[in-house]
Amino acid sequence: MKLSQFKFKVSDEQIAQYPRHYRDEARLLVLHRKNGEIEHMLVKDLVPLFGEGDLFIFNDTKVFPARMYAKKEKTLANIEVFLLRELNRDMRYWDVLVDPARKIRIGNKLFFDEESSIVAEVVDNTTSRGRTLRFLTDYVGEDFIKHLYAMGVTPLPKYIRRPMDEETLAAFKQEFHLADDEDLEQCVREIDEERYQSIFAKKIGAVAAPAACLHFSKQLLKRLEIQGVGHSFLTSHMALGNFKAVDVEDLTKHKVDSEQIAIPEELVRAVDTAHAKNTKVCAVGTEVMRALEHVVGTGGQLKVYDGWTNKFIFPPYDFTVANAFFVNFYPPQSSQLMMVAAFGGYENVMNAYRVALREGYRFGDYGDAMLILD
Repeated sequence: MKLSQFKFKVSDEQIAQYPRHYRDEARLLVLHRKNGEIEHMLVKDLVPLFGEGDLFIFNDTKVFPARMYAKKEKTLANIEVFLLRELNRDMRYWDVLVDPARKIRIGNKLFFDEESSIVAEVVDNTTSRGRTLRFLTDYVGEDFIKHLYAMGVTPLPKYIRRPMDEETLAAFKQEFHLADDEDLEQCVREIDEERYQSIFAKKIGAVAAPAACLHFSKQLLKRLEIQGVGHSFLTSHMALGNFKAVDVEDLTKHKVDSEQIAIPEELVRAVDTAHAKNTKVCAVGTEVMRALEHVVGTGGQLKVYDGWTNKFIFPPYDFTVANAFFVNFYPPQSSQLMMVAAFGGYENVMNAYRVALREGYRFGDYGDAMLILD
């Protein structure tokens, strides 16, 4: 397929700037891929669609406060530093992105607070915006990580604008029932810190949230459990590659950035049991589906795994592990949309997106959701 086949327009008004007050009250478009039929409901109403022995697979990654702000030595220019991954704990080496990159060269030092308790020295260039930093500080080990994260902020995608404009802020106040005399900036910050994590976020390593997992509340999980529906976890540390634009018309030439994943033994057993009973296996999020498909063997058997994946899934593709898919609404020409189209069928999914746009569904990490079933 071609990149141009995934082109459409989403207005700024349909890109969610804040979450719903309650996680499971986002809208849900249900697509039946065998006949293309569409239903509209709320996420909290999906319980009757599943039954005894069905399995949800979630991502238990935890987002760390990856976006930091520093000043360059001498000039005091403001620099945004986006932490990507830790390279060496003892030496305190990190891969980062810097903005504006043209001002940052090897040997420059960056200061993150007035006390200079943590300073970073640029030791290498990796990409046009990428740098390797060595942090200079008296803090060591976990104490260093604790103080480093304390200086960061929630790494919301750039399309979620902070601070909010006046109209968006008014809508946010209404959604969360906030009084006029409350500290709105503080409220927004605290809600972002809580809601840009799933309720089962456990293993730190992601710089972007597993958006589809954000919709699930403790109450919804309990109701599914009462219905006899199980759940299990894998870990996929979301990287900025999730937001990397596909910029080649021939999709076979697109390269995806690697992400660290882990498939535990408990998940393998749970999937084997569901397959043996011929029940639903629902992958929650594109990163979960990608991890499953990277690890599955030629005989269709899921395997224990701890490593990396750069798998890019686009139509046509035969899925092996999951037969249901719970996702958010993704931007045009994005790799996530292409995976969804591969699972649900290109015509079905693109028609569902046309319906979603017409019906005012919200797009993005804080947006609404789609469930694809047979």
